[in-house]
Amino acid sequence: MGVAQRSRRWLVPVTTVAVVAGVGALGPVVADASPKLPTITAQDLLAKVQTAKVDGLSGTVRSNADLGLPSIPGMAPGSRELTDLLGGQHTARVAFASPDKAKVSLIDNQAEQLWTTDGKSAWAYDSSKREATKLTLPAHKTTKPEKALPESYDPQAVAKQFLDAIDPTTAVQVSGTEKVAGRDAYKLRLVPKTDKTTVGSVTLAIDSKTWVPLDVTVMPRTGNDPAVELGFTSVSFDVPSASSFTFTPPKGVKVTDQKVPATRERPHSVPPKLVKPAKPGAAQADEPTIIGQGWDSVAMIRGADTAGLASNPAAGPLAQLLAKAPTVQGSWGKGKVLTTKMVNALITDDGRVFVGLVTPDTLQAAAAKAPR
Repeated sequence: MGVAQRSRRWLVPVTTVAVVAGVGALGPVVADASPKLPTITAQDLLAKVQTAKVDGLSGTVRSNADLGLPSIPGMAPGSRELTDLLGGQHTARVAFASPDKAKVSLIDNQAEQLWTTDGKSAWAYDSSKREATKLTLPAHKTTKPEKALPESYDPQAVAKQFLDAIDPTTAVQVSGTEKVAGRDAYKLRLVPKTDKTTVGSVTLAIDSKTWVPLDVTVMPRTGNDPAVELGFTSVSFDVPSASSFTFTPPKGVKVTDQKVPATRERPHSVPPKLVKPAKPGAAQADEPTIIGQGWDSVAMIRGADTAGLASNPAAGPLAQLLAKAPTVQGSWGKGKVLTTKMVNALITDDGRVFVGLVTPDTLQAAAAKAPR
C-alpha cells in the first residue's frame, strides 16, 4: 500500500535491496495456539491474503531493524544516513483512505517528519528544519487502494513483497495464531529452501477478519534475534475522514511550492521503500538489473562512483564502510565486499553494485553472470 511511484535515484546502493520471495511446498496447519481460530490451510490463507481489500485504515506502526551494520565513528548524532535507514527503532502514525489519500507522521528524536496527500496535492514537512514542501499533483488515474501508503511503514506492502512471486523456493505453513494490535491473527511462516540467502524465515501475522497482514518478522539464517520487525501496535479499519489528510504549516515554517508536470511520475515525496519487487533481468534506465530468482535474487546497479568513495573516506558513511571492507576479485573483476547479518553488497571498481539478502559468494557468482 505505497504511493504508486518508483524512486529513480539510487543514492545509497545498499538500501536498494530487491527481494523476490517464492512460495511453495504448502505445509500443514497448526491449530493449537491461542487465540482459538477456525482451522485454515496455507493455500486458503494465501488466497484470502492476496484478494484482501480495505477502503481505509489508521493506526500506529512500529519498526525495528537490526541488519548488523557496523558503527561508523564520527557520524553526527541523529543523522538519518545509511545506518539510520537500515537500523534502529522507529514509530509512525499512518492513515489511508481509498483511492489516493495517505498520511505518515514519523516521530524521531523529538522531531516530526510528515508526508500527506489528498490526491490533488502532497506535503512533506520536517519540523527539525522548519521546512515544508507543497507539491501540486497532476491529474492521474485512480490509485489502487493497496498502493496508497509508503512501503517503509506499511506491513501490508512489505508482506506483499514476500508473496508476489509464488514458486517452489519456499516452504509455507500456518504456524499458529497470535494477537497483533488487539486483533486475532493467523501466523503464516515462510522458510527459504536455499542456503544462499541470509534470510532464515519470514513470519506474517494475517488479520483473521480482513485478511490484511498486520505484522512482518524477518529472522536471519544465523542468530535468534529478528533482523526486521514491522507491524501495527494499534489499528482501525474505519475509513479516516478527508480532513485527516490536510496539512497547515506551523507559523514560521519555510514553505516551498512545486508543481509536478503531468508527463513525469510523482516525485519521491514519501520515505524510501523497505524492499522493492522485481522480476529477474528487469531494468529500466538507472533501475537495477535483477540476477537470479527467488531468495537468490541479486540487484545490480550501475554508475556508482566506487573509486571516488573508496579513496575518500570523508565522503560519507558508505565511503567509511568501503575503506574498511575486504578486497575480492574474480572473473568479474575486482571490488569490495560489505557484509552484515542480512544485507551484503559487492561494489566493483568498474562502478557496479551487487546487493541482496544473499551470501557474499552468491554476490560474486551473480557478478560473474552479469552483463558489463
